[in-house]
Amino acid sequence: MATQTLPAKRTGKAGSTLFLKTVMAVSGLIFVLYVLLHMYGNLKVFWGEEAFNTYAEHLRTIGEPMLPYAGLLWVIRVVLIIAVVAHVYSAAQLWKRANAAREQKYAVKKAVAASFSSKWMRWGGVALLLFVIWHLLHFTIAKINVGSGGQGAEITQNPYQLVVHSFGAWWMVIIYLLALAALGMHLHHGIWSASQTLGFTNTPQQRKIAKTIAALVALVVAVGFALPPLFILFGVID
Repeated sequence: MATQTLPAKRTGKAGSTLFLKTVMAVSGLIFVLYVLLHMYGNLKVFWGEEAFNTYAEHLRTIGEPMLPYAGLLWVIRVVLIIAVVAHVYSAAQLWKRANAAREQKYAVKKAVAASFSSKWMRWGGVALLLFVIWHLLHFTIAKINVGSGGQGAEITQNPYQLVVHSFGAWWMVIIYLLALAALGMHLHHGIWSASQTLGFTNTPQQRKIAKTIAALVALVVAVGFALPPLFILFGVID
């Protein structure tokens, strides 16, 4: 009777690389879910000041009295911080290994330029991390009004007014649109890569579905986030 041979277990650097890619994929999918929910919240601005500010306050009261004020928000923040650290660390380690592998290859063969997508995922990811830091300072931590109207509490402590005044500045809208273009490209490539890592692209049909989902999510997120700044800039929302 023939004995079944089990697939060899990945060990050493190969197994570690697979683990890092899996961490990147899982942490990346957490971000995808978060940006979709965040985008939905931003679209509340179309329902007016009361609806938007009610939504912003409701985020802090979800779960009361079982949770303290803003308790769920802090749970989400902790999860996101852990995911950021895991994502950045995994990306840095994989980047380091890719560079080391190329250096070994150079000893025998001339260097071949890395693909645009891989370069973009690295440097685009760094740019997005810097943008997220600014975004948090802008709307959450420092609450900076970069538009007209000054830094009065009637603006900085009013979520709707802070958004409207900030995106009244054309240069701020340009910065956000550039960041959204970067985010869309990052999501498109990242979702496809995560699908491969997690084993969702084993057949041509699965690959087609994964590519379609990646493109749709990237497009929906980029357009959904872009609508409020553009409508504010052109005076449709005031």
